[in-house]
Amino acid sequence: MIVWLNGNFGAGKTTTARILKDTLPARVFDAEHIGYLLRGIIGDLPHHDFKEWDPWRGLTIETARQVLDYVGGTLVIPQSVLQHDYWTELTDGFTAARIPLRAFTLHTDPDTFRHRVENDTDEPTAKQWRLDHRPAYETALDTWMRDATHVIDTTHRTPEQVAAHIKAALNA
Repeated sequence: MIVWLNGNFGAGKTTTARILKDTLPARVFDAEHIGYLLRGIIGDLPHHDFKEWDPWRGLTIETARQVLDYVGGTLVIPQSVLQHDYWTELTDGFTAARIPLRAFTLHTDPDTFRHRVENDTDEPTAKQWRLDHRPAYETALDTWMRDATHVIDTTHRTPEQVAAHIKAALNA
């Protein structure tokens, strides 16, 4: 099974994934590493985000399939995907590979989001990039994410509470 943590950049996906690793248990598959790999190979092609590359989506699906075939269990993928067509390609790929997918969107109000991004010590260099992408996240949330994923408001929840909520939803 895949537990996909979607949502705005800086919403707590990575922190929640680390907690879920132990509480489910699961393995964390950070699909950004596929993007880093591809940047070294095709990074000279015009792009704004590595998710634009067809190979990123294909390799994310195939890597998840191969890892699950090899070790079984659950993969937690903390990755923001704001483009509905990319999301559809990923979910269709997991369905074709017969991998069950449970998708959650971690959401927080704008003020809490800004506070978290401005005080992030894990990736402080990503601050402006995250702030710049909030409008695209809001559009995705309003146009397709609420229907395609289980939205969890993290505004007044700790990462441990969010992980417990996800675990309960998976067990329901």
